[in-house]
Amino acid sequence: VQLQASGGGLVQAGGSLRLSCAASGSIVSINTMSWSRQAPGKQRELVASIVVGGSTYYVDSVKGRFTISRDNAKNTLYLQMNSLKPEDTAVYYCSARRLGSVTPNYWGQGTEVTVSS
Repeated sequence: VQLQASGGGLVQAGGSLRLSCAASGSIVSINTMSWSRQAPGKQRELVASIVVGGSTYYVDSVKGRFTISRDNAKNTLYLQMNSLKPEDTAVYYCSARRLGSVTPNYWGQGTEVTVSS
């Protein structure tokens, strides 16, 4: 499975961005897809996840502002980010996890998001 993330950029506080993650390869076994982020000097944190059945998870700091979704026909994962804050500045990574795996099996390259105040 290969994951290709895109959509990062520079945006002012209060603005919006949509990240995309295109998946290719043997994706039939993928159960959960997620977005994580790593800010400078900080550990990587899980931001949002979506399970094949549609259930979602969000870290508290993004609830009400970010929306994770997936288009199964296009094999693409999205993260709509609204009301962005400077503290959202980070490199964002998409990942995929097979059913039964505890940790992600596949990672995409990061896409950088910078929110200016």
